[in-house]
Amino acid sequence: MSEARDTVMRAVRQALSDLQEKTPLPEYDSEILICAKYREGEVGGWLEFGENFAAVSGRPLTEVGELLVFLKEEGNDSGYCDPSLKERVGTVLEESGLKVHYEYEHDKVDDYTFGITRASGVIAESGTVVLNDEDTVDRLAALAPWVHVAVIENEPIFETIPEAIENLGDSSNVIWVTGPSKTADIEGILIEGVHGPGVQICLKLD
Repeated sequence: MSEARDTVMRAVRQALSDLQEKTPLPEYDSEILICAKYREGEVGGWLEFGENFAAVSGRPLTEVGELLVFLKEEGNDSGYCDPSLKERVGTVLEESGLKVHYEYEHDKVDDYTFGITRASGVIAESGTVVLNDEDTVDRLAALAPWVHVAVIENEPIFETIPEAIENLGDSSNVIWVTGPSKTADIEGILIEGVHGPGVQICLKLD
């Protein structure tokens, strides 16, 4: 399997190496992407984000202590933490008895019950967390554990979706996360946590 994957990835890299520049984004009318109250000027930064994030089953937090309580109550005692967050997050969790790893070992993917990574920003209008490969050290750490914690410190709070689009940057991979993964493919029954984390947390550190 590894050999086949390497072959495919080599072919992809070769195909992309000939591209001189990224394909420009399509033109669109930004007004049609903004919900009515935002067009009327009612924006609310983190508070608005938190309300919309909670509406899609996300959990907005502002204290590491809140995160610790949640992880312990849910029995999530071992997970990964981005090394850059060790001082402000990882050490606090370790001192309270949780097992925290600072290197994501892909062959131990089933051992991590939570993954703590950096986010690149959030979108207030839709309650969306923005992740990209420059800020998220290991993409799998944000997608595989049952609990994903996206941390923002000085990252921007985009008020609207068009504003976030304008600030995509040059990352080769950008993911927008609006709550935990969901599907209603089977008989219209909504199930969370099928294609990714079942619990999506956003922790804002001042």
